[in-house]
Amino acid sequence: MELSTQPSPTTAKKLRLESGQALMAEGPQVLHEYVASKIGAAMGRAMPQMDVRFSNLSVSADIVVVDDPGVKHELPTIPNTMKKAFVGPKKRVVRKQILKDVSGMFAPGKITLLLGQPGSGKSSLLKMLSGRFPIEKNITVEGDITFNNVQREQIIKRLPQFVAYVNQRDKHFPMLTVKETLEFAHKFCGGELSKRGEEMLSKGSPQENLEALEAAKAVFAHYPDIIIQQLGLQNCQNTIVGDAMTRGVSGGERKRVTTGEMEFGTKYVTLMDEISTGLDSAATYDIINTQRSVAHTLRKTVVVALLQPSPEVFALFDDVMILNEGQVMYHGPCRRVENYFEGLGFSCPPERDIADYLLDLGTPEQYRYQVQNYHTKQPRSAGEFAESFRRSDVHREMLSELEAPHEEDLLRNVAEVMEPTPAFHQSFVESTLTLLQRQLMVTYRNKPFIFGRLLMIFIMGLLFCTVFYDFDPTQV
Repeated sequence: MELSTQPSPTTAKKLRLESGQALMAEGPQVLHEYVASKIGAAMGRAMPQMDVRFSNLSVSADIVVVDDPGVKHELPTIPNTMKKAFVGPKKRVVRKQILKDVSGMFAPGKITLLLGQPGSGKSSLLKMLSGRFPIEKNITVEGDITFNNVQREQIIKRLPQFVAYVNQRDKHFPMLTVKETLEFAHKFCGGELSKRGEEMLSKGSPQENLEALEAAKAVFAHYPDIIIQQLGLQNCQNTIVGDAMTRGVSGGERKRVTTGEMEFGTKYVTLMDEISTGLDSAATYDIINTQRSVAHTLRKTVVVALLQPSPEVFALFDDVMILNEGQVMYHGPCRRVENYFEGLGFSCPPERDIADYLLDLGTPEQYRYQVQNYHTKQPRSAGEFAESFRRSDVHREMLSELEAPHEEDLLRNVAEVMEPTPAFHQSFVESTLTLLQRQLMVTYRNKPFIFGRLLMIFIMGLLFCTVFYDFDPTQV
């Protein structure tokens, strides 16, 4: 992997730093190239990066299943109801394999597409990598996960400072506006350039250090506005987010707020889970194109799980990983995926999108793509596809990258970036004050709740007054 701090010709443009709109005037790509060139020159080396490696990762869960077929056919009579009260149904424990021997590597500077049918294990893989998978006593996890050659367990408390995970479910405070939601996320992630960040921007010439410091401070100061511009939320930035009970922004705009909320902080890995739900193809293309620029220019590691990306969106990705029933059917460059499956006896029809074609493989729908009278046996199940992939040249190349020694720059990031990073950017007092400010704002805007409480207090006061009305004080 080639690391470079040389700016491209586009970075010669001088950007205005007074507002988020001015920073985004030339588009996100120009902003990313400008920031990367200035910070790279001031640091004297490539920007901090992080690779993600996972080997033989398996996740299984023990599930209790009710096994009593007689219950389905019994009438709800009194004897049957009494019988169920004293004699419970038969239960057995079944082991559900969520992920099975998943190995791979997500490299910095690349954007990877994670493809798979619902229930294939995409969300479980992303949650495992981000440290958000709920580990309970019925869950068994095997395998290794490392970040820059550091075991995940060693940095599990600080992992949210390095890895951003965009949930596929939109969870927000409905009474906050879009801009306020993003501003509070920015505050909790630091809100401004840290002293350690300023120290890192001091390895270049005085002019380079000054320009990098000005650029970094401007980006941190206007980061919420930059995210609003990137995600096309300008028209609804002062509208409350809303929810199922409160009218607010649309579903697609709420999904973009979810994506933008996790962009804050100094993250080196971004994991996005089904971010295209509720978005049209144009909005999805713009978001993925921006993430592609972030990966290529700022050398971040970006992984996006999508269900049915369009051909234009698919073309934006460098690599693709295909999961089915928790097993890897392919993990490698996008440009080689079609030829790889042609070698297994499958052909994508001209009228079919490449992503839909890949999703149908390993399912009962794959018969439409099978080459007739093929010279070798064609895989049919997800397990057979995974076995074929393990015998392929693409898998051998992936394993060689997975087992290759880490580069010196990545190991330097462990001592210079990862170890000094605290688990929380704000102190306890600062977090308490920020939370108090947000809660007061949410409570004040909930007018029905406030009026309901006042009415209840007034009525209770009247009731107590009538109870003790005209009592003789000596008889109380």
